[in-house]
Amino acid sequence: MARKKVERNISYDDQRKTYYVSMDLGKDASGKRMKRYQTYPTLYAARKGLRQFLMHREEELRTPRHELTLADWLESWMENIVQPTRAETTVYGYQKIIDNHLIPALGDIPLLKLTPMDIQQYYIQVQQAANLSNNTLRRHHDLLSSSLRSAVRQDKLLVSPMDRVEPPRAKQKEASYYRPDELKRLYALIEGHPLELCTKLAGSLGMRREEICGLKWECIDYQRQLLFIREARTAFGATIVQKETKTRSSVRTLFLSEDMLRLLQAEQERQKELYRSGQLQTPSEFVVLDHKGLPYSPNALSLAFTRFVKKNGLPRVTLHGLRHSFATVASFQGVPLFDIGKALGHSTPATTGRIYTHLVDHTHEETLMKVSDALK
Repeated sequence: MARKKVERNISYDDQRKTYYVSMDLGKDASGKRMKRYQTYPTLYAARKGLRQFLMHREEELRTPRHELTLADWLESWMENIVQPTRAETTVYGYQKIIDNHLIPALGDIPLLKLTPMDIQQYYIQVQQAANLSNNTLRRHHDLLSSSLRSAVRQDKLLVSPMDRVEPPRAKQKEASYYRPDELKRLYALIEGHPLELCTKLAGSLGMRREEICGLKWECIDYQRQLLFIREARTAFGATIVQKETKTRSSVRTLFLSEDMLRLLQAEQERQKELYRSGQLQTPSEFVVLDHKGLPYSPNALSLAFTRFVKKNGLPRVTLHGLRHSFATVASFQGVPLFDIGKALGHSTPATTGRIYTHLVDHTHEETLMKVSDALK
């Protein structure tokens, strides 16, 4: 038998009139090169067979081969990707979802065998078992999407099953707020109360509760009547941290009215007197303090405000609802949605419009009434 090389990996047997294709299968456990041969009747068929083998071989080499479960990957992802790059509050929230829900339900499934249907059924089961809202479930979806995208980037998966998962539909919460007359009533009742300052920081400046709790005296410029929002005080579990604001757009400068200046100056003088009398060990750098002279935690401040509202028979609105009230009053005064969003620290006007749909509805009402009056 005379076999002659025709081109790389292809030879021709002129006695059998057959083309042989050499197919490299890699090395075995001992390191020995493995090959197999396939015969074809024509050179065209041999070339085609070699191309198909090489394509299949490349796909095999690219296909991840490991025994990682979803639990294994989530642990690695949290430790090596999330914890070094995300805020502590984000890490805490992710870990709660993973520990309480994802690992018990899906953790034992091998990462390479996790299917879109597994995840789709998980949404149904966890929502029923834990009575989770669609908005909470959407956070589970976002976590899985982020982690499995990272698995693709780290060559643990070829494609993410999340690409074919129908996400839970988030529902926009309807903002609770006070109308101008209701906010005036609140201000009248809370005058002189320890919560007056923080209430007006929320209702008159639109500040978030975390921004109020994290506000420091160094961020108040009395001469220019300005307040600088640079930090926030946030709680996760039993831990309180001082950190940067929610987003870059949350860093902003707000003008202070004479009423706000008076309240701030009075509080600063009160704190100085507490220090002089020994009730404060050191001068506080924070503007808002609790009854112990310590910086408020966001949850404690919200609870104190809720109790005040209930005790005084006011419509049920949270401290965060005063931020919505600020937007509502500004809209009633004819302030454009864009400017309201800037004062609130929103990243885009779309964010403002999505949260404050009642402001858009109010504008529609005025527009339609004007058209109706013109046609009378």
